[in-house]
This record gives sequence, C-alpha cells and structure tokens, in this order.
Amino acid sequence: MALERSTLEAWLAHCDALQPPSYADSLERVVEVKRRLDLRFEVPVITVAGTNGKGSTCAMLESIALQAGYRVGLYQKPELVNFEERCRVGGAPVAAEVLLPHFEAVERARGDVALNKFEFTTLVIARALSQTPLDVVILEVGIGGWYDAVNAIDTDCAVLTSIDLDHMAILGPDRETIGFNKAHIMRPGRPAVVSDPLPPHTVVDYAKSIGADLWLVGRDFRHQGDRQQWSWSGRHRRFNALAFPALRGANQLLNASGVLAVFEALEDRLPITAQAVRQGLALVDLPGRFQIIPGQPTVILDVAHNAQAVAALAHNLDHMGFSPQTHAVLGAMRDKAIPDIMKRMAPLVDHWHLCDLPTSRAATAQELAAQLQEVIASMRLAGRSIRCHDSASQALAVARETADPADRIVVFGSFYTVGGVLKAGLTRPWT
Repeated sequence: MALERSTLEAWLAHCDALQPPSYADSLERVVEVKRRLDLRFEVPVITVAGTNGKGSTCAMLESIALQAGYRVGLYQKPELVNFEERCRVGGAPVAAEVLLPHFEAVERARGDVALNKFEFTTLVIARALSQTPLDVVILEVGIGGWYDAVNAIDTDCAVLTSIDLDHMAILGPDRETIGFNKAHIMRPGRPAVVSDPLPPHTVVDYAKSIGADLWLVGRDFRHQGDRQQWSWSGRHRRFNALAFPALRGANQLLNASGVLAVFEALEDRLPITAQAVRQGLALVDLPGRFQIIPGQPTVILDVAHNAQAVAALAHNLDHMGFSPQTHAVLGAMRDKAIPDIMKRMAPLVDHWHLCDLPTSRAATAQELAAQLQEVIASMRLAGRSIRCHDSASQALAVARETADPADRIVVFGSFYTVGGVLKAGLTRPWT
C-alpha cells in the first residue's frame, strides 16, 4: 500500500519500478492525472525547453526574480546528487518531507493510469509548487516538448534555448523535426522567446500557425558588448552597462539575452528593475556548468553530453589560461554521438580517464576506450594515454594523483559523471 512508503527513498524506488508506458501518449496520460489532482497555477508560469542552455536560462530567471523580491518556485532536472535539487523554493531545494504528501496524492489520483518515473515525479513537484505561496513558477522541460510531462501545464511564457541534435531516436533525425517537437510548449496569444540565433524554420512556422507572440533574438531583442560589459535592447526597453553573468561560458550572453526578453514580455505581471538584473546576473549559480574548482590541479566540471555542448566546453577550455597538460574524466550514455563528442575534445586532452556509470544506459569504460582509440587514430594524435575506471570518483582520484599541480582536469559527458564526483565529496552541489 502507498501508505507504507514513508520516505523519499521508498517513493523513488516505487517510481523506478513503474512500467514505462509509451512516450507517444505521455501527454494525454499526464493531463488526465493533472485533471484528477485539480492541479493549477494562479501565478505566471515560465516554461523552458531546448537542447542546451535550459539549466543556465532557468538559473538566471530564478536569480533575477529573487533579486527583484519575488518568491520563486523552480523545477529543474536532473539532479546532480540529491533528488530534492529538482524542486527549489526561494532559491533553495525543498526538504524531502515536503514532497512526501504529494507522492501520496499522485499515487491515489493516477489510479489505473500508467506513469513512468519522470511523469510521476513531474506531477509530484508541480503539485508541491502549486500549493506553495509563490509569485512565479519556472519549469524546465525534459528531453522534448510536445509529449513532455511538463507540457501538461499551460505556460504564460515559453522559452526555447539552442536546438541541436540529441535524443534523436525520440525527437527526430534533424534540427527541423526536433525544433517542431520542442516548439509545442508554445501557447496561442502568449509570448514565446527563442534565444537560438538560427532557429529551425519549424519553430517559427509553428509559432505563427498557433498565433503565439514570437520573440526572436536579432529581431525582437538583441545584445552587444565588449570584454568589459554588455548591453541589451528589446521591443521597448534597454539595459546598459551590464556586467557579464557569473556563469562561465561562451553562450551565456545568448541565454541571458533570452532571459531579459522573458521579463520584458511579462513586465505587466513581473516588473523588474535594472538593479535586480545586475544583482541577479552577478549572483547566479549553477553547479556543473563549466564550474571551476580552484586548487592544484584545477578541476572543471561540465555536464556537457552532446556535440554542441561539448563544442562549447572545448571553446571555453581553449580560452582558459595555460595548463601544461589536460586530463579528462569521461562517462557517457550509450545513445549519445560519442565519437563526435570525443573528436571535439581530443585535440585538447593529453590523458583520458574513462569510467563506468551507475546506469544501464551508459557505455562502459571499455566501450568508450574502443571508440576513443579509433578517434585518436583517425585524427593522428600522438602521445595520448587512456585508462579505464569503475566509477567517476575513482577516475578523478587517479587523475589527481597523476596530474602535475599546474595541470587541469575536466570532468564531463553526463550528469552521472559530474554527479559521481560530487557525491564523493569534491564539493557541494549548492551553496
């Protein structure tokens, strides 16, 4: 019986054991349980989808809104260490016991409706947020948009970040198909902010077909700047002399530009000041996104797990200060374009530490090693070493032992990889 599950761990184990239903009918099943729960929001809802940049966009939205004095609820995923990271209120993860009654409510409401773990826990967190006094709710979409459980909740402003090739077995074989899927978070007559500078045509066409209020970067909002500061302009508002976001990375200005467009689009319900923007961007924090851990050697954590994100990681590494050698800790899911990921990093990496991950979806260290050897041979790179390890934490420990103090170590390829070293105590995933 459900009442016997008195801990978060017990409920998550229950969700793990659920029979995964078909993805194709996911939305209608979640909508039905949402109806039974009478789940609704009386405050503005911002929904964020995309391939890369979702987490950064959500973090900046949250940080600016908090600095503006709003009480913010955030649903983000996946966690790095603890499940509670997925649900934040007022800038902090909720306690496990806060979520327990909502697991119970979803279990009772679903009855004979099959849900997978993502759908179940999405409803749990959405219900928790809906019953908390808030001023704004930010929801991060999972892998897609159209059939994603988050899309069961109507949004007041949709955000699409960069769109690239990922989860192609589910979302489609090209950017146009993937963009069409993700665009379904848009709603008629409501703002839809697209921060991808070259969005698929299907995104624009879908927005027009449903009558969404489409905000395109370069047309409805834009940014410019130099190495010292940047400025932003929208349809009728400007922010000048802004400091760069505290999040590192080459694409963060694009994400920040989309964030400011969201606040202009919702300014009648969520007015913000220039000071809130400045403070929010200065204080924003997002673990695992080009996160630099000072020390000797320096450790860089990045959850980049597709070719576009790893290309950005390689660019950011290339613009860091000089390090004699680079050591990489890599664990990745088997369904990713692993050779493409490796090719983008291979010229920068001298020593590879490949690791197993605690999920059946992951490629083994030995599988990664076989693919990496082919990549190194095809690129004619000499002097590269490859070692295999049982876990990310073990891989990092060996990399630290063998690296010189002036070297750098980059941990990347999956949330499981970065989460694995965080769980081992490298640093806490939040302040």
